[in-house]
Amino acid sequence: MSFAEAIAAQPAWIGIWLKVLFAGGFVLPLALFIWRETRLAALFAVLGNVVNMFGVQWLFAKLGYVKLLGLPHILMWGPLVVYLVVLARRPTTRVWPRRVIWVIVTILSISLAFDIVDVLRWVLGERAAFELPT
Repeated sequence: MSFAEAIAAQPAWIGIWLKVLFAGGFVLPLALFIWRETRLAALFAVLGNVVNMFGVQWLFAKLGYVKLLGLPHILMWGPLVVYLVVLARRPTTRVWPRRVIWVIVTILSISLAFDIVDVLRWVLGERAAFELPT
């Protein structure tokens, strides 16, 4: 089973969430290229997402559909969220980029909450692959 097939076999709410995550975590950061003060953040987000994509695919190929798949998100998005929060709180950051940043931070933080729980469960011994309907 491919990673895409494993995702497609999940409940409908997961598919909806992944679309929100794609929009907020992958597409919306591209808007940060518009403003000079957020271009570095946009670059970090894009590069982090590329690393995430390869990291998740690599883990899936090695271990299957397990809870550890959230680890690349934690490693890439954790520092990115901290950086974005610092950037959004700067008085020199304009209103619209700040709004975009807060939407990105909100979406990535929700994802990170799921990822942290899943990775901790994996570390604590819950290493079986997710049950997928056949």
